[in-house]
Amino acid sequence: MTLRPSVIIFDVDGVLVDTRGSFQRTTLETVRFFTGKGVTSAELHRWKNRPGFNDDWKLSHAWVRSLGGDFEYEEVKRKFVELYWGENGKGNVSAEKWLLPHASLRRLAAVAELAIFTGRIRRELDYTLDRWKVRQFFRRIVTVESVARPKPDPEGLLSILQGRNCALALYVGDNVDDALAARKAGIPFVGVLPRRSEERRHRGTRLRKLGAEAILGEISELEKWLARKRPVL
Repeated sequence: MTLRPSVIIFDVDGVLVDTRGSFQRTTLETVRFFTGKGVTSAELHRWKNRPGFNDDWKLSHAWVRSLGGDFEYEEVKRKFVELYWGENGKGNVSAEKWLLPHASLRRLAAVAELAIFTGRIRRELDYTLDRWKVRQFFRRIVTVESVARPKPDPEGLLSILQGRNCALALYVGDNVDDALAARKAGIPFVGVLPRRSEERRHRGTRLRKLGAEAILGEISELEKWLARKRPVL
């Protein structure tokens, strides 16, 4: 029997937000723009199965270079940002979908402190939190700009806990770097990967090997999992 977590920390992309039409699409479009290659979602998830590629700008640049594109990081990043935001926020960002209903957030916030540790920059996160009106549910928020060492380093997770017992926290993510950060911090980890998806085929086994206590099919399953698997002593 284990204690129900007193702090639940969420990654954002692929967990709280469906980014297949935003970040994932932008990565593919960026690589195609610079290389002229017909890269695929399956290839993208093979990249994401490797540690160190939680940052989509970094991933896009590395992928372009691996295909022979001799372009600087800043040039690739500028194109990515252009495609993501578009004009007046009408780019790929407009295809994002928030995945955890307000009612679920409200119930979870009643039994645990909710927080966010994301590889997003603040502008990207602010847009999403304000668009979907969910900011009030999260007591602490750590973006990539808030840390000296991004994921897979556990700095962001530890800064949220501020010395509290890591065993009484839970990190919910979808990426290899999320699982690595949780393991380094000594925080239990739960993965979220849609069933019958490219993400699950490519990363499910990897996340379990890195210590995931469970792989949920969607974030809305978290409440039931907590009630079933992590009862209060």
